[in-house]
Amino acid sequence: MSFKNFKCVPKMIFGRGSFVQLDVVLGQERQDANDFVVFLVDDVHQGKPLADRVPTQAHDLLIYVNVDDEPTTEQVDALTAQVKGFNTKLPVSVVGLGGGSTMDLAKAVSLMLTNPGSSSEYQGWDLIKNPAIHHIGIPTVSGTGAEASRTAVLCGPVRKLGLNSDYTVFDQIIMDSELIAGVPTDQWFYTGMDCFIHCVESLQGTYLNEFAKAFAEKSMDLCREVFLDDHAEKDDKLMMASYMGGMSIAYSQVGACHAVSYGLGYVLGYHHGIGNCLAFDVLEEFYPEGVTEFRKMMKIHNITLPKNICKDLPDETIAKMVAVTKSMGPLWDNVYGKGWEEKVTDEMLTKLFRRI
Repeated sequence: MSFKNFKCVPKMIFGRGSFVQLDVVLGQERQDANDFVVFLVDDVHQGKPLADRVPTQAHDLLIYVNVDDEPTTEQVDALTAQVKGFNTKLPVSVVGLGGGSTMDLAKAVSLMLTNPGSSSEYQGWDLIKNPAIHHIGIPTVSGTGAEASRTAVLCGPVRKLGLNSDYTVFDQIIMDSELIAGVPTDQWFYTGMDCFIHCVESLQGTYLNEFAKAFAEKSMDLCREVFLDDHAEKDDKLMMASYMGGMSIAYSQVGACHAVSYGLGYVLGYHHGIGNCLAFDVLEEFYPEGVTEFRKMMKIHNITLPKNICKDLPDETIAKMVAVTKSMGPLWDNVYGKGWEEKVTDEMLTKLFRRI
């Protein structure tokens, strides 16, 4: 029997106002006058006060990335080529400043700068061969757990799947809860629910162990303080919940909701947060208590999900989503255990999608 040898983020800074320390952190990586840093910043911050606080130097590369759509392998390959075309040497660090999509782009680019070919070749588990460039994650939206995870989730030519490896894990994260203030309510809720759902899937899964349980239970408590109690320190609590939710699934696994959400995201282009919410709302058979609590949270925050988005889709479109969802073997193994293939049928998944 072998046990997972789990790699976690080795360095982290937490606290309101801690973003100011990014320059000091990068200074430790800049050893030579010609060393440069790549900043990948969500373009929602372009022209906003945070943009002026990014500690760029004259020879650094600042790229505003658009994440209106889910990150793709094509986008990663284009960004990697842009960095390689900018300088003949490699950067000393890649910084991702934004939500989960932006952080995933930063993780993926840091990997592809040192690994040949297209990022689509590395969608899967432990396919990355060479260590990444030093990379830093700084969330400005909390919930995905991307700051803690060993995956960079991308839509590729065939399916939506992460670059899952120990090399994907950030070398440094900075968790400054001041940066998530002012996020639009819908986005704040959908992204936060990604964290809540991580915990439900982890705690209900066959992969559950005391390591994962400890993080998931605390993360769940924090989510309740944020989304049910509207706690005065809700930004700090959500940022910590996101990290701990990510840690929980790192030593366990997500489940049915994420599998269905991947199908929605890949075929219909729904962002991960809202995709999870759309999927979770029809999964009361799998997670009855979690779905009940989720609906209570939606009511408190006046969130209305789109309805009947799959009801009248062509059969071939549904079939594509079913194929993507069915391919998520480890997720279904966490739901059912061995023999999951007999239970996860095209018919069952088709019925689920038709209800969304």
